[in-house]
Amino acid sequence: MKNLTATELHDYLQQAEPRPVLLDVREPWEHEKCQIEGSTLLPMSRIAAALNELDPEQETVVICHHGVRSYRVAQWLEQMGFRNIINLYGGINAWAQQVDPSMTRY
Repeated sequence: MKNLTATELHDYLQQAEPRPVLLDVREPWEHEKCQIEGSTLLPMSRIAAALNELDPEQETVVICHHGVRSYRVAQWLEQMGFRNIINLYGGINAWAQQVDPSMTRY
């Protein structure tokens, strides 16, 4: 697993081909408040049940509020055989601070 800061991820997404899956593991109410454009919501509590919906070969960026839940999910996905996992270090909160200050913070 790679850990990227918000600015590192922003720069990476500008040139990544194909674009990685942005997997947001927060709760629906959190996703409604703010989200990174193009992200897919799949709450942490549903990851195991939805594992077959994810491609273990596709590069996947795991996102949460501060980076703790995403780190745990990223570790678990690696244990399940996923090899192209990126954790957003600092979560969407860091993204709002460092990349998109207009984003709602909570």
